[in-house]
Amino acid sequence: MTVIAEQAAQTIQSPQATRRHYLMCPPKYFTVEYSINPWMDPGTPVDADRAMIQWDELKRTYERLGHTVDVIEPQPGLPDMVFAANSGTVIDGRVLGARFRAPQRAAEAEHFRRWFTTRGYRDLVMPSRINEAEGDFAWTGRVLLAGSGFRTDPEAHAEAQEVLGVPVVSLRLVDPRYYHLDTALFVLQRGEDARIAYYPEAFSDGSRRVLERMFPDAVIANAADAACLGLNGVSDGKHVVLPTEATELAAQLAARGYEPILVDISELRKSGGGPKCCTLELHT
Repeated sequence: MTVIAEQAAQTIQSPQATRRHYLMCPPKYFTVEYSINPWMDPGTPVDADRAMIQWDELKRTYERLGHTVDVIEPQPGLPDMVFAANSGTVIDGRVLGARFRAPQRAAEAEHFRRWFTTRGYRDLVMPSRINEAEGDFAWTGRVLLAGSGFRTDPEAHAEAQEVLGVPVVSLRLVDPRYYHLDTALFVLQRGEDARIAYYPEAFSDGSRRVLERMFPDAVIANAADAACLGLNGVSDGKHVVLPTEATELAAQLAARGYEPILVDISELRKSGGGPKCCTLELHT
């Protein structure tokens, strides 16, 4: 390969940012009053004002990076509505809504359905199977990685393929701390040469082998970074928003040419959430 060809290859492979469109919900009513995952302890005090400050900074971070952020109005009695990633999956303008496993969150689905409808999304289907949306679905630009094991029904993967018209690869989660796919894996770059970061120990043996085969150059997170929900990150292809504690993961990403941006999301983590949980990407 000539020097020019090598330089061209490096240019193609280097991380590139693209503009993104996100939907978020302010944590106006955020609290931990029930427990539906191992992170939640109703006996732990929650500072709602601090949660709002952290959420505001996350939103401003996206806007500083040039991304569009839409905001849905939070509803009283729905403290987890801040975790907008669980509200729907949007690919090429098609929307597959959410159906929650926990009854405490069930009413969220209708509020988000109304938001999509009033914003002109006409190709919208509400699921028949339990489906916690981008909590368990990660779009790589060519396939939809789909998690199950704790929240989303395995049968919902076939429904997602039928509704969204994209190929689906099923992955099984086995550690209850990583109850959604987005707590154990996220997409760094979309496209034919998609790249991901993940924590192997969160997955079954077979799912690990699938990920190794599909993404041999993946960034592998360690236990400490996984334990602070470091895999609950958001990438625009170059800039990667992570919890402040995910220092080793940030170093790995920087070594590969990404730009980690560390944010404090510690208050919302009391409910098992991080940057990605707060962020639904509208893939249109």
